[in-house]
Amino acid sequence: MKTGAYVINTARGGLIDEAALLEALDSGQLAGAALDVFEVEPPAADQPLLHHPRVMVTPHVAWYSERAAIDMRRKAAEEARRFLRGEPLRNPVTSEDA
Repeated sequence: MKTGAYVINTARGGLIDEAALLEALDSGQLAGAALDVFEVEPPAADQPLLHHPRVMVTPHVAWYSERAAIDMRRKAAEEARRFLRGEPLRNPVTSEDA
């Protein structure tokens, strides 16, 4: 990555080599990181990235709000209704998606 870049990971903890990330932050190669997932969840209290001055950590439930929870339940119920009525699904998951 370019010197001074930022790493943002909101996907899966295993995507980031945490030791390499720490080294890149300490050396100045990376300007910072924003993480809401770690390889080991929950991270240990002594996980160095948790306390690094150039790392922002958020819980993996950062998407959550009362409105988002209501919308998720409503959308799931609407999709189930479409399925039961034999209507086309808005968000089908196929074997290629898995």
